[in-house]
Amino acid sequence: MRELVQSQKLKNVRYDVRGPILVEAQKLEAQGHRILKLNIGNTGPFGFNAPEAIAADVIHNLDQSSGYSDARGIYSARTAIAQYYQSHGLTATSVDDIIIGNGVSELITMTLQAFVDDGNEILVPAPDYPLWTGAVSLSGGTPVHYRCDENDGWNPDLADIESKITENTHGLVVINPNNPTGAVYSKEILEALVKIAVKHDLTIFADEIYEKILYDGAVHHHLAKIAGDRAIVLTFSGLSKAYRVCGYRAGWVMISGPQHVAADYLEGLTLLANMRMCANVPAQHAIQTALGGYQSIDELIVPGGRFYDQVKLASRLLNEIPGVSCVEPMGALYCFPRLDPEVYPIEDDEAFVIDLLHAKKLLVTHGRGFNWFDTDHFRLVALPDVEMLTEAIGRIAEYLETLRN
Repeated sequence: MRELVQSQKLKNVRYDVRGPILVEAQKLEAQGHRILKLNIGNTGPFGFNAPEAIAADVIHNLDQSSGYSDARGIYSARTAIAQYYQSHGLTATSVDDIIIGNGVSELITMTLQAFVDDGNEILVPAPDYPLWTGAVSLSGGTPVHYRCDENDGWNPDLADIESKITENTHGLVVINPNNPTGAVYSKEILEALVKIAVKHDLTIFADEIYEKILYDGAVHHHLAKIAGDRAIVLTFSGLSKAYRVCGYRAGWVMISGPQHVAADYLEGLTLLANMRMCANVPAQHAIQTALGGYQSIDELIVPGGRFYDQVKLASRLLNEIPGVSCVEPMGALYCFPRLDPEVYPIEDDEAFVIDLLHAKKLLVTHGRGFNWFDTDHFRLVALPDVEMLTEAIGRIAEYLETLRN
């Protein structure tokens, strides 16, 4: 009998946030250990529930959700999304510019499959949300990682981007606010990225899923608004993080810019949307209520709010550990601390987080899992409450003490 093996298309595809480190954690759980999982930004396990109005709207519309919707999404939800962007200055946005998907994750894969040909290069930030790298590879393309500069608040290194553009470069991925660093890019940085895209005729993929999770006066600027008609921009966002409904799988992509040059691509994207029939219909009914209703996220991102207090506490406690430094996040839900190689000579960061897991029953993700270039970082999810988070970072500090030179 022929051996059943995975497709060669998966050869360069990794998603280490849920890769070998999670498998190791599951083995420990099977042995009866309780593992504190700080490897993935899943809000549900940490006491963040869907706002009542959103859950109620989904329940109220269940009777209307048993059939397929339009492949692009139900009209009322797409209208709400269009109106949201119109209220933020993207006045040309229409219902037809929007496709709803089963979270941003599905739409990243779908839009890249419609876009990438074998050998195409896509610029992806390092560190990145690793689905971007994996989806480019799965689509037959080559992810080319541009450096974000830790010494400059994790802003994109514009010179590094320029140096990595070739005749095969077709797209530029921008994650803002950034996962995993928590950086929020200024209008000047985004304008510079648009100029690079225009100069080299690149399509921009703008991952803005954390756009509402901002701290200490940080301002999010929609890249599509800055680009205007100068470049095609695909803007990704959704309900998972700001509205604490990761399991609903309700995300969207908006296509903006000079669409007359993208007609063929949009036809291909529509084909892929049709092939998967439609996104999760019950969750689509949450979108209008979420975007148009009370924004409970605003209570979480100010002093006294859980997101704010937890991210700030995590950053402070990490910086108090000898040999550890962490750029204070201005957005999102994570910390991406650096371990000074002079203090912690770590050769294999995946082995490091697995050893930490065994020693302290705590799961984080290694920096190379986010396509960082070196073995000197890890990502910690700041979703546990203050008491649990303090204990977790205390465990990390205890373990690092055993490694210090």
